[in-house]
Amino acid sequence: MLLDLSGKKALVTGIANNRSIAWGIARQLHLAGAELGVTYLPDEKGRFEAKVRELTAPLNPGLFLPMDVQNPDQMQAVFQQLESQWGQLDILVHCLAFANKADLAGDFSATTAQGFRTALEISAYSLTSLCHLAKPLFSQGASVITLTYLGSERAVPNYNVMGLAKAALEASVRYLAAELGPEKQVRVNAISAGPIRTLASSAVGGILEMIHHVEEKAPLRRTVTQQEVGNTAAFLASPLASGISGQVLYVDGGYCITGL
Repeated sequence: MLLDLSGKKALVTGIANNRSIAWGIARQLHLAGAELGVTYLPDEKGRFEAKVRELTAPLNPGLFLPMDVQNPDQMQAVFQQLESQWGQLDILVHCLAFANKADLAGDFSATTAQGFRTALEISAYSLTSLCHLAKPLFSQGASVITLTYLGSERAVPNYNVMGLAKAALEASVRYLAAELGPEKQVRVNAISAGPIRTLASSAVGGILEMIHHVEEKAPLRRTVTQQEVGNTAAFLASPLASGISGQVLYVDGGYCITGL
């Protein structure tokens, strides 16, 4: 197997259920030999923890920790535990995005200030804060991978404030790549995936119509799968992608080239 991540330590954020793109990435990293650390969003009744723990059990994660990116103490605790247990980090996977459902339908101009701040903080700023915490732990040639979408550069119906958040995320990728590359050759890239039915995407008004449109117009006449996005992430995490940084890679069946 050309793509071998044996011995690599990978922290994967954003797994919610078996439809999550983060889950597709985690599985492919595991198949390539990486040891996984998994974070979950804590809730009062522990439902997310139980669901994610059961789902990821076959991947045998070496770390399984709560992390709400709006809670600095929790974020700090994750990296303290990572340093204590692993000592370094080779792969950081950022699959975190959120906007209020009311801000993902109707008029963009109706976005509230609080909704704007929430979307930008969770969906974009969280990558910057995670990289800041991880910076002392990154190994030589480490890889940071995040998820974006075409709505960052086109006005996609109902994507609204999330489009701005993804645009900010992509700009963050470039600035982080410029910062983290010189000393340890750390690479930072984004995958722009086509629309996939996930818990997060279900909040976007008209998501099924978006998926059907891609199936009709993309050169491959289909949307993509979690596994295909996971394969791309595994590639970006590997030495095979050692010369790629600061980029957005489109995994969308070619839809981005159509102009439709």
